[in-house]
Amino acid sequence: MEGMKTWFLVVLVVLGSHLAAQEAQKLSIDQAVNLAIEHNLSLSNTKRDLAAKQRKADTAWNVFIPTVDVSGTLARMNEASTVSALVPVPPAGMGGVYDYVMPISRELPQWSLSSRFSATLTLNMALFEGLKNVRMDYENGKISYEKARAQLERDVRKSYIQILLLQENVKLLKENLAAAEKRLETARANYRGGLVPELTVLQAQVGAENLKPAIQDLENSLQLAIESLAMSLGLPHGTRLELQTLPLPDLSLDLDMEALISRAVKDKPDLEELRRSILLLQSTKQANFYQLYTPSLSLGWTFDPTFQGDPMKDNWFDSESWKQRSGMFSITLAWRLNSLLPFSREAQGLADLDDTIGKMNTSLAMAVRGTETEVYSIILKLQKSQQSMNALKLNVDLAKRAYALTEDAYKAGLKDIMEITNADLDLRKAQLEVMKEQFNYITGLLDLEYAIGVPFGTLKRS
Repeated sequence: MEGMKTWFLVVLVVLGSHLAAQEAQKLSIDQAVNLAIEHNLSLSNTKRDLAAKQRKADTAWNVFIPTVDVSGTLARMNEASTVSALVPVPPAGMGGVYDYVMPISRELPQWSLSSRFSATLTLNMALFEGLKNVRMDYENGKISYEKARAQLERDVRKSYIQILLLQENVKLLKENLAAAEKRLETARANYRGGLVPELTVLQAQVGAENLKPAIQDLENSLQLAIESLAMSLGLPHGTRLELQTLPLPDLSLDLDMEALISRAVKDKPDLEELRRSILLLQSTKQANFYQLYTPSLSLGWTFDPTFQGDPMKDNWFDSESWKQRSGMFSITLAWRLNSLLPFSREAQGLADLDDTIGKMNTSLAMAVRGTETEVYSIILKLQKSQQSMNALKLNVDLAKRAYALTEDAYKAGLKDIMEITNADLDLRKAQLEVMKEQFNYITGLLDLEYAIGVPFGTLKRS
């Protein structure tokens, strides 16, 4: 009995944990955006790139740190060597001239000990432009990160709204299925009472069965959209989401087309990123120009004490035994003349940069025109939604009225099953058109806010 109790408790704990895991996670649209910004893998890579550029910008001054090298060498000659010289021999008495010279020979130590310390620093006008270039690259990285962040937020908000639309669509289809099944039961009752032929029952059954695969397909699409959103938010596979409904869009927004297009051309993240890339390339060209067409000043200092005795026998710490061989301080002014020739490789490299800058300016002009067209198209769609929404809602009211009248006539035996099915289909289409128009309007506002470079929700608040 005790073993069975333990087993029963274990089963209860496992089932409880499984049910807890299956509970849907409640999520508002702002919470979804925050999760995506925190856990999205693609955005995290962009953030790492930005951190690397910031670190590089903060330490850009290190180009003025001299190159310092320290070395020490202990060597042994394969064969012993000797040095010979003629040494004058002084006379026996005081003064006078040397009587003769005497040759002497001395064997050098096979072991030798030497050290070297060197420091060099090369200065050029390009270094100062390089500091500016690194700072600009960091600023470009911030623009790229903000652009990626805005794109992610826009896409998450669109996915969130799309899921709400799919949920409403599934709910609508299920309501239509329930109504179709009620019609089927009514048709069967009327058939048993001899009021309608068997064909009416079959038509009602076909209408109900046709809705089931449509609901299944829509539920599959809904589940796939939820899974995709969960992945964007960094949530584990199979997470169930309970999304909060959103208020209906405000259709009274004043959309000043000229002002919005002008602002988009100025502030759209894509255009700002392209403009800054052109400035960065111009700075790179200027740095290359200074590197090629201005002289370089090199400062150098070397210190190379060498041990004069035998490192295996003599004292290393005798300061008199260390002598410099070639230590010096040097100042060198150098100027490469190849770049002065217009057909040289260096000069052609600058010409290539000019061509690249020209192509990027052309791309910017094309992007500006594309942005103008894009914003124009978005505003036209928003205005169309504003104008057509009231008509679509009126269509829903009329379809509901027509469906109610047709259903009453069907119950009274004045209408057949196909007529009420058509009325139901017209109502569902009208309701779907309203939801689609609302979805198009909200997503259009998101695209417009991204295009003009303002935080999402700004247009709704204004």
